Amino acid sequence: MSKNNNEDQLFSEFPDISTPQWEEKIMQDLKGGDYEKKLIWKTIDGLKIKPYYRQENLTNLEHLKSLPQHFPFVRGTKTNGNDWEIRQEVDIKSVIEANKIALEAIKRGANAIGFNAHYIETPDDIRQILKGIDINTTSIHFFGATSYPSFLDLLIQELQNQNVEIKKLKGSINFDPISFCLLHGNFYKSKNADFDECAEVLKTTKSHLPNISTITINGHYYHNAGASIVQELAYSLASANEYLAEMTNRGISIDSISSKMLFSFAIGSNYFMEIAKLRAARLLWAKIVEQYKPQNIASASMNIHAITSFWNKTIYDPYVNVLRSTTETMAASLGGANSITVLPFDLTYKKPDDFSNRVARNTQIILKEEAYFSKVADIAGGSYYIENLTDSIANAAWKLFQSIEEKGGLIEQITNGSIYEEIEKTCQQRDMDIAMRKTVMLGTNQHANQKETMLDKLQPNKDIKDLTSKLKTYRGATAFEALRMATEDFVLKGNKKPIVFLMTIGNLTMRKARAMFANNFFGCAGYDIIDTNGFQTVEEGAKEAFNANADIIVICSSDDEYAEIVPKSCKQIKERNNNIKVIVAGYPTAIIDNLKQAGVDAFIHIRTNVLETLQKFNHLLGI
Repeated sequence: MSKNNNEDQLFSEFPDISTPQWEEKIMQDLKGGDYEKKLIWKTIDGLKIKPYYRQENLTNLEHLKSLPQHFPFVRGTKTNGNDWEIRQEVDIKSVIEANKIALEAIKRGANAIGFNAHYIETPDDIRQILKGIDINTTSIHFFGATSYPSFLDLLIQELQNQNVEIKKLKGSINFDPISFCLLHGNFYKSKNADFDECAEVLKTTKSHLPNISTITINGHYYHNAGASIVQELAYSLASANEYLAEMTNRGISIDSISSKMLFSFAIGSNYFMEIAKLRAARLLWAKIVEQYKPQNIASASMNIHAITSFWNKTIYDPYVNVLRSTTETMAASLGGANSITVLPFDLTYKKPDDFSNRVARNTQIILKEEAYFSKVADIAGGSYYIENLTDSIANAAWKLFQSIEEKGGLIEQITNGSIYEEIEKTCQQRDMDIAMRKTVMLGTNQHANQKETMLDKLQPNKDIKDLTSKLKTYRGATAFEALRMATEDFVLKGNKKPIVFLMTIGNLTMRKARAMFANNFFGCAGYDIIDTNGFQTVEEGAKEAFNANADIIVICSSDDEYAEIVPKSCKQIKERNNNIKVIVAGYPTAIIDNLKQAGVDAFIHIRTNVLETLQKFNHLLGI
């Protein structure tokens, strides 16, 4: 029998099922439940993500007709595999030490190094920091220079003095006066002077350093200030468009500008959304550049540097940061990033060491060499889900981009403060989702290790700083970490760590479930939790709680049993020690008022604002 006949016979056993048939089956399984509430995922950007996608959902997606390395580059800029640069940042003052770290990183697998140019002041500094580095195989990136024209003059002169073929030097300089304005509220000199300087730098690099990207669009600033995916993308594109307009007005061709731009995006842990974000970024950038009529359509391609998120990294349970960064690195590579920086897992609480830097590098090396992420170009291409996410993000970001342009452009939005207001709105929603545990931060607002202490490990880190009061870099875990730190500090000052006693009684299934919930709830504040195997009587439970010297007693049982158990428990506890806080795990609506009158201090349940509640308990306990 032929192969085709085999296939026909196989698929005849599985007849096509239409979308209406799928929907009908889903509605049956929902048993009257609200389809949209149950199955439609609404992102913080307002995008509605379906529970499934089919081939028919690809019908109207124009970008599917393109190939990798072809306009509009949504499928990436690579055809021969999916390789990327492994980049490590070396941000230290000593050029000798910086060179030593860079050489070790290169030896261990990095092929791109980022140096802080703020510490490079003399020809000798240039010689020392680049000593032993082969510029033919390693990309060099510079950031933090006080004056990029002066720095470039220094760099070019010294490399020429060393008879280095400087045109082979590849990498970037992080010249971005718009981001300086975003962070500080004003330009370094003035708007016109800074853009004049930008034009000067472009001309210098075109003549002497053709493989050095000159303008960096630092989109990760928005992400690490709490902005959403759509905001990060739209603001980055609006920033880039400002450069295109300003530089073309100064007589520089669109091809000369676009080819010298590097986009730096942060990558969060929302795996498929982040893959789609990078694809959407290339799609929209090609659309923008096309309007400037480049002579070479390749000028519409986007050079992307991806950095793992700082916003979602935590101080507590820091090895979870390795898992987060791995997910983010996977997303960045599959999204087609040209280079990737993985932040060391311990960056949140101390200066990274050799071990954490090695883990960061090896994350990329393993994905390249063992998981073969570098072998296939645009592996996400054709995925019903990712292609539709790409389209949804692109449409939403384009709409926001157009709104910014209609209101005068990004610089105008920075000047009048509206961009900060919009990001703040997103931050408030993000913070609320974390406080309510709609957004899970493992080890911080869920499944915290109550025995872990980090206050003694916290080191001042000059690399982590709030650059400005205008746009604040922060981490989503900060508020919960402050709770834990306060508890640790309270204990270090000689006080007893708060003790939470779980009084489990009655229905076995419900008491176990609610004890687990309460354990997880109060563990987020770093309290000691005493779990129990269940008590036969209220008196027995109260006695054990007193023996444990509990500050908080959480009654864990079923709603049906609370009507009898809780009043008895409150009477036993409050008569002996009115300072002990009595908590009920759950929210039995029908008897809430009765339980409050009986002496219950609070109820904890899935709709409780965990952060706010724990802050109140810290206050009540004198922490």
